[in-house]
Parts: sequence; C-alpha cells; structure tokens
Amino acid sequence: MSMLPQLFFGYFAFAIIVLSLLVITRKNPVHSVMWMLLLFFHIASMYLFLNAEFIAAIQVIVYAGAILVLFLFVVLLLNLKEELESARFVGSWPAAVLISGGIFVGLAASMLSVSLGPKGNFTVDLIQRVTHTKVLGQILYTEYLFPFEIASLVLLIAVVGAIVLAKKRMRSH
Repeated sequence: MSMLPQLFFGYFAFAIIVLSLLVITRKNPVHSVMWMLLLFFHIASMYLFLNAEFIAAIQVIVYAGAILVLFLFVVLLLNLKEELESARFVGSWPAAVLISGGIFVGLAASMLSVSLGPKGNFTVDLIQRVTHTKVLGQILYTEYLFPFEIASLVLLIAVVGAIVLAKKRMRSH
C-alpha cells in the first residue's frame, strides 16, 4: 500500500494550519491577504485531492477571486500607517490563549463523541457515475431548498443594506 496519498494529505493539512496562523499573526494586513491567497489555493488543492473538483473550482473562483479582492479593497481603505505603529498584542493575550485552548478541547471532545449516523442514499459508486456536481445540485435543490433560499435572502439583504449605506454616505458628502 502506497504512503503517497497520506503524505499529500499530511502536507496539505500542515500547510493549511501554518498558513492560517500566518494570516492571523502578520502585522502588515497586505501580507496577511497574500498569505490568505496561498491558503485558499492550498484548500482548493485539498479539495482536488479528495476528488471534489467542483468545490475546488468554487474555492478558487469565489474565495481566491471575489472574497480576496474584497479583503484587498478593505485593506487599501485602512490607514496602514496607524495600524503598523500600534501595539501588536494587547495585554489580554493570556486570557485569549486560555479561552482558545478551552474551545479547542471542547471541539476535540465533541468530535470524538460524535457517531457517524445512518448512511445516506448516495454511495461512492453513484456519485462517481452521476458526477459530483449533479448530485450536489440534486441535494441542494430538493432536500435543502428552504435553507438555500434563506441564505440567498440573507445575502440579498446584505447587498441592499450596503447599497443604502453607500447612498447615505454619498449624499452626506
């Protein structure tokens, strides 16, 4: 049995963890955004490794494309000189480490106690025969239609709110 798939999975898992830490610990926000770009590509590669090609493509298009550009615009609107001169860590970091450790222990304990539950109707053979995208569409638009519509309404409300706020700002200037 080949160890190559385990090595690839280990590399991607380790790289995703390290890149996540680099994103949140960099002092310069532009550097954080660049590390995030590399993180998004590693996540997409992990999806490819797990035979989820559609989700990998969505990861690159939506996150590495649209979301990252949005983050970059926000970073460019910030006053970076003020941010770079401020203190890097505040005095409450021991409490933050303690709370984060507690959350991690709680998540690990809950993951160990979770049962896999009943098996669904979609076997690996069926998914490979029908394709991932078609199965995802069938499930999304049949079993999960109501949550999908609620998510689209939430996004619509956010877009309308952003437009209203931008119009108010333009009128006041």
